[in-house]
Amino acid sequence: MASSPSSGSALGARLSLGETELPSSYQSSVSAISWGAIFGGAAGAAAVSLILLLLGVGFGLAVASPWSGPTATTIGVTAAVWLIVTQWLSAGVGGYIAGRLRAHWASVHADEVFFRDTAHGFLAWAVATLVTVGLLASATTGVIGGGARALASAGGGVVQAAASTAGPALARSYDLDTLFRRAQPAMQGDNAQAAAEAGRIIASGVANGEVPEADRAYLAQQVAARAEIPPAEARSRVDAAVTRAQQAAETAKQAAETARKSAATAALFTGLSMLIGAFIAATAAALGGRSRDL
Repeated sequence: MASSPSSGSALGARLSLGETELPSSYQSSVSAISWGAIFGGAAGAAAVSLILLLLGVGFGLAVASPWSGPTATTIGVTAAVWLIVTQWLSAGVGGYIAGRLRAHWASVHADEVFFRDTAHGFLAWAVATLVTVGLLASATTGVIGGGARALASAGGGVVQAAASTAGPALARSYDLDTLFRRAQPAMQGDNAQAAAEAGRIIASGVANGEVPEADRAYLAQQVAARAEIPPAEARSRVDAAVTRAQQAAETAKQAAETARKSAATAALFTGLSMLIGAFIAATAAALGGRSRDL
């Protein structure tokens, strides 16, 4: 059967460019993944990421100070921006290396080449991310484990003693104190023991939301008898101590809430920076592949 002029010209053009006409069912036996290029790009990305992270930690410790320096909000925003910049630069370097070092594919459509290049950049970023996270986790675990072993060797006896004496919970200790509470305040006895009992009473009241009136009256009697002051002044001291304990508990709750919000913000920024890194790695790999095929 005679071929049409258009098909003949198309075949001639392909032959003139040195391409081979392959059947539609042809499948190459060579894998489309170049692991050498991927691991090379991942190594470059991991190295750049570690360098930038160390520089960020160094700059942060240089400007941060417990007495003066930027606020916690400023430090948090700066750390988030630096994390995004780190992902941007390291992913760009790793993706470009992976795309540029990949072997050239013959007789592959341009769209397929673009997809394979971006896939190589993404895989290089993924491998680099896993390696970096593994190294950081290993270093952190080593530091924490070393500190824990040192603490255990230095204070093992103290920890065991504290564990054996801290059997009853706070509420149970308070309940036991009420069993042996005197109707009249005792003038004799150790003030430290009385102060410990007062601390348990106030702590139990703060944990339950309010110190009962009976406990306040009992503490006022104890303070008045031991400090030899008028009952009204003793009651003022008790009320002031309860107020300070409640304020301290509220401050602790606010600090915990702030820590929770900071952790959530850090997780969101980390996820955002990783998404940006994946996109930059794929784009840089496409640019590297285009430069390779020029």
